[in-house]
Amino acid sequence: MEKINLRDEEGNDIELFVLEETNIAGKHYLLLAEDAEGDSDAYIFREEASDEEDDEATYVPVEDDTEFDAVLKIFEELMDDTDFD
Repeated sequence: MEKINLRDEEGNDIELFVLEETNIAGKHYLLLAEDAEGDSDAYIFREEASDEEDDEATYVPVEDDTEFDAVLKIFEELMDDTDFD
């Protein structure tokens, strides 16, 4: 399973597993989790255009409730065997 490294608000590096990804209305979204299997918190991130020359992607958490709910619904359909409670 693919992993990505992100930096949290305190500047700590964290490693998250990519559970699923999708494109909606020209935007790329990732469903990320702390654990590849089992019960762990999951997060939805959106890829943002990078201003850097190294072409490294920048990911931001989806905080808008309407956008979050719409993307979550798509991920639930893509992963119909997973319970998102």
